[in-house]
Amino acid sequence: MPKLKTKKSISKRMKITKTGKVKRRKPGARHYKAGMSGEAKRRLRGSDLVIGKLAKTYKQLIAPGR
Repeated sequence: MPKLKTKKSISKRMKITKTGKVKRRKPGARHYKAGMSGEAKRRLRGSDLVIGKLAKTYKQLIAPGR
């Protein structure tokens, strides 16, 4: 059976933490911030975790052999 390939688009956007959680950036934080309130901009700081079935799917796409 051939080796399974990593999905590069997902691996560039998501990271797996040491404890096995999937970390991602919050969407909407790149441009058009002038029209946002300060509270909305602060909410976009930092990173977020992917939860549920989607996290399991992303883990398989990032590290298929593990």
